[in-house]
Amino acid sequence: MALKIIFLEEFGKAFVPKNFRPNLRRYMLKADFDEVPYKFFGLLFYVTALMTTLIFIIFVYPYLKVKYESFGVGVLSFLSWFLIQLFFATLFILLVYFYLDLKIYYRTKKMEEQLPDFLQVLSANLKGGMTFERALWSAVKPRFNVLGSEMAKASKKVMTGYEVGRALTELADKYDSLMLRRTVDLIISELESGGNVAELIDRLVDNLKETKALKDEMSAAAIAYVIFISVIVVVISPLLFALSFNLLILIINFIGKLSVATQKAATLPFVFSKVSINPQDFRMFSVAAIFVISLFSSLIVSIVEKGDMKGGLKYIPIYVFGSISLYFLFMKILGALFGGII
Repeated sequence: MALKIIFLEEFGKAFVPKNFRPNLRRYMLKADFDEVPYKFFGLLFYVTALMTTLIFIIFVYPYLKVKYESFGVGVLSFLSWFLIQLFFATLFILLVYFYLDLKIYYRTKKMEEQLPDFLQVLSANLKGGMTFERALWSAVKPRFNVLGSEMAKASKKVMTGYEVGRALTELADKYDSLMLRRTVDLIISELESGGNVAELIDRLVDNLKETKALKDEMSAAAIAYVIFISVIVVVISPLLFALSFNLLILIINFIGKLSVATQKAATLPFVFSKVSINPQDFRMFSVAAIFVISLFSSLIVSIVEKGDMKGGLKYIPIYVFGSISLYFLFMKILGALFGGII
């Protein structure tokens, strides 16, 4: 099949060290990938090679050919090709890592949300007289999509000879969730001591629900800060930058007329010179400043409301595009208002 589509999988494996492959597989399992997508990695290599070739042919090589001799062109061509390819490869690796890290984060949060309901079903099964292994398998329901699939894997391990504590510990260690880890540790300790696991699980469910209620209450209490920051960033900041731009245009026009008038009136002891500020530079600075302010403000709002930055990445496009769109809208409105003054 076209040499396995030009050795996509082979190229993908070639750039992943053998010692790193087991860790990569465990990391991909966290993101719900059963296999490492080596073909996708190989495809990324071809994409970076194609982008490097286009940039080199269109921009780099014509510049080097004009500026340097043949030997210098050869050396610098190799270095520039290597650096461009390295840049794109690093960029794609960071993007893939960012995507996988976000997916793992959202899977972890989904599991934490589903944990109290799952424990309730598990407790009901135990109270019905099932063994813990059987109760764990019976608690896996379709509505527990993320947590259910992970618990199903743990139950299958138990059925094939794994110890219950070992299977649950591997599940807890797989994800960076303090809630899941503490819950699993308490259940394992109760199983090993021979205590009433159903009663412990009921207390855990009550504590988890109480914790969730407290988090929701804290999030609701912070809504005033979120609204304040949102109004300042999305509305007030673009309005002030648009107003500053139009005031700059007004001042430049005013000083320009004064400069002409003072040059004609030779008896005056002073002369107004023209303003050397370029309004378009200020406009570009305004857009860049609004982008930076919006980006970091969305992260601050995420920390205030969710407690971490990853949980509020959805706010970034809302803040950035909203504030920049309002900036251009205010520019049109204020431009029409200030247009008739001078």
